[in-house]
Amino acid sequence: MHELTLCQRAVEIISQQALQHGAKKVTAVWLSVGVFSCVEASALDFCFELVCRGTLAEGCQLHLQQQEAECWCNDCQQAVTLVTIQVRRCPHCNSDNLRIVADDGLQIQRLEIEQEI
Repeated sequence: MHELTLCQRAVEIISQQALQHGAKKVTAVWLSVGVFSCVEASALDFCFELVCRGTLAEGCQLHLQQQEAECWCNDCQQAVTLVTIQVRRCPHCNSDNLRIVADDGLQIQRLEIEQEI
């Protein structure tokens, strides 16, 4: 279950950023998950809640967004964007000779915090 490891690292980064900005609490987190990252959203949600316990992010709201995959079609030499893992064919030439260029596994997009007064 690599979701647990991903969440642990994400919460480390979230906590560091929150402390640097004088936060007393993280209230919401927006994560972007790559379509080909093999991350299960329900497992990620469960693990995120688990690793947030005892941190500034405990009880925060998690927003997940699936990121499209940027690919290169080697046959028609065009950039392609795929939104689902089930379809791995070029929409221009129907080739399956695609190379994934950008499918970042997990990115922290945004944090919402409460600052100390």
